[in-house]
Amino acid sequence: MCATAVPTTVVTRSHVGAWDGLTALAWCAVRTGDLVARRRIHQPRAASGRRVGWADGTTSRVYRETVADHVAKEPCTLVVRFRLRRVRSPVLHTLFRLESELNTVLFAGFEGFVSKLWFADDEHGVYRGLYDWDGPDAAEAYVRALWWALMVVGERSSIEAVVVPGVRRDQLLADARAVDVADPTAWWRPVAISRP
Repeated sequence: MCATAVPTTVVTRSHVGAWDGLTALAWCAVRTGDLVARRRIHQPRAASGRRVGWADGTTSRVYRETVADHVAKEPCTLVVRFRLRRVRSPVLHTLFRLESELNTVLFAGFEGFVSKLWFADDEHGVYRGLYDWDGPDAAEAYVRALWWALMVVGERSSIEAVVVPGVRRDQLLADARAVDVADPTAWWRPVAISRP
């Protein structure tokens, strides 16, 4: 596959105001409850255990996937990363990954959510979420509200996100050259993938 020059939108430490963010998260939780009640949220297991190498030299493992019954009309990929505050031991990281399932209410009900791969902490304690989203504007709106949830548990300076319009998550995973960017070592670019 030839590289496609795709403009990326870096959404770094940018967020809506507290009231708007918390209101958006609350409405997301309500909509997520509705999706769960109607069985429109799923957790397939096929991707669990897959290891992904990133262009910044780190590697992380998929520990969960969440999928909604939604087909993107304007597909884009969203990559979010953060480091937990004061969590360094393997036991605490394991507890966070178990607890994190409860955090589904913080994203699945946002407009445009299609799917998410949850990545465990890499060699530097950084967690990533790799999403399929419907519409770059909707993805950015989600990230700007999500900041308020992440800043509670994460190091504020570590919260970053990138939106890649016109590229599906699995397309980006299948071929690191799917997106041609100025910085080939960008933290959000997957460069190698292994099956579980």
